[in-house]
Amino acid sequence: MITKPDKNVSRKRRHARVRKNLVGTQERPRLNVYRSNKHIYAQLIDDNAGVTLVSASTVDKELNVESTGSVDAATKVGELIAKRAQDKGFKSVVFDRGGYLYHGRVKALADAAREAGLEF
Repeated sequence: MITKPDKNVSRKRRHARVRKNLVGTQERPRLNVYRSNKHIYAQLIDDNAGVTLVSASTVDKELNVESTGSVDAATKVGELIAKRAQDKGFKSVVFDRGGYLYHGRVKALADAAREAGLEF
């Protein structure tokens, strides 16, 4: 009997396939999303230099959310990453969903970042 690879292996394969065509630059960094069961993380990454320019997550003390694994928490992270990005002078980004479905917490984070002023 053939067994399916676990969800994370499949996600990493999808992410690698998408990442072949997504590149973040200094002018237009990549907004990467990582989602665990308890938290959600977002980073702006310059792939040419290999550095993280801005980050936000539900682990941040200033966010102060009750339920860290919810859509509401993801919305707040999206607003926070957009605010921090604009403070550093970034207006436009390339969205990288990390191999996750564009649904639920990932979609909430993206929509909140758009509403807060990021363009993608």
